[in-house]
Amino acid sequence: MPLKDTVVETVKAEAAGVSALTKQAIASGTYLYPFKGLIYFFTHRQLWKPLISRLLPLLSLSVGVVVPMFLFTFVFQLRVVRSALTRLVLAYFRYMPQAFFLQFVNGPLAWVSTIALVLSESAAIISALSKNFLIEDALVDTFDQVLVSENMTDLVKNGRELKTGSSLGRLIKKPFAIFSPQAVIRYFLYLPLNFIPVVGTAVFLVVQGREQGPSYHNRYFQLKSYTKAQKEAFIERNNPAYIAFGTAATLLQLVPGLSILFLYTNTVGAALWAVDLERKGLAGPGEDKTGNELSGGAAKKKEL
Repeated sequence: MPLKDTVVETVKAEAAGVSALTKQAIASGTYLYPFKGLIYFFTHRQLWKPLISRLLPLLSLSVGVVVPMFLFTFVFQLRVVRSALTRLVLAYFRYMPQAFFLQFVNGPLAWVSTIALVLSESAAIISALSKNFLIEDALVDTFDQVLVSENMTDLVKNGRELKTGSSLGRLIKKPFAIFSPQAVIRYFLYLPLNFIPVVGTAVFLVVQGREQGPSYHNRYFQLKSYTKAQKEAFIERNNPAYIAFGTAATLLQLVPGLSILFLYTNTVGAALWAVDLERKGLAGPGEDKTGNELSGGAAKKKEL
């Protein structure tokens, strides 16, 4: 088969796979949980304390990241995007019908891609710094408080002490890992996708959703006492659901000045999802991707 035909067939196959995965992600409905978390957060005042107690340093961090990012990187990245668009223009003008070119590429889209890129970079920096140095324990408290409020105290007791009246006590386990160099490298490897107008930015956001989605359930996996193998199997089996949740959560965190707030509300949404998993019996003690217990026992395959 000629190389051109091979490339076309490969692209078609990849597109079909992405389309099928997208349909599964939408069908899962988990993209709604970040928005449910937002509503739940504002209607349950007991969840406000961890955020309010750290509000000033978090706001300072947000301003200290977003403002310099726009001042010092926006113009540079806009030039890069425009340069990439120029190359696309020349390529399409030479090889493709002009009608297709005019519909696919136009100047104003460079602003869309660049703004989304700067906001994404800012959100990633804010998230990494705040999670590791400012609000790690606060996010754990928020997650656990939602579980306690939803009568999941037996689950919470696997990771912390509970005081009289089911108020939160001392942490026994701390689940959030330090932001890894591998995650930073993967993030920057996918950044060039933003040079593709609209479509590339959308793909970049979905990729970030795929990367970030499972991390919101780190505390849940710990409370379930999942091993590394059990956690990976559960995530793989429910990958579309985590992509849907992660993409919605990532989109919310792109809102300038509110990314920290959405870190909390996304955590609330993840906790509400965990509550539903428990009530529906969709998260057992840990199965492999075929539905068999990793400990050797048989278990019915379950999907979200």
